[in-house]
Amino acid sequence: VQLQASGGGLVQAGGSLRLSCAASGSIFSINHMGWYRQAPGKQRELVADQTSGGSTNYADSVKGRFTISRDNTKNTVYLQMNSLKPEDTAVYYCAAQIITYSGYTVDYWGQGTLVTVSS
Repeated sequence: VQLQASGGGLVQAGGSLRLSCAASGSIFSINHMGWYRQAPGKQRELVADQTSGGSTNYADSVKGRFTISRDNTKNTVYLQMNSLKPEDTAVYYCAAQIITYSGYTVDYWGQGTLVTVSS
């Protein structure tokens, strides 16, 4: 199983970016899909998460600005980021809890995509 993230880049404060992450491989189903971020010198933190049923969870710092969504037919999760702030600068990682055809539940991580917000 692989998670391929894309969509990071450099944007000015107040701007928008959309991240995508596609899961591929031996996937029977996916429970949670979500996004984490890690800023320099800080611990990795949850940004947003969505269950297969559509329930969402957001960090307080991004509520009202970021929106997570999934396309279950494509095993893809998106993160629409609006009103970006310099403090949103971080490497963003997608994560997925995947059930394989072998019956195992495994947590996978993508490679990370850098988001830089300039002031």
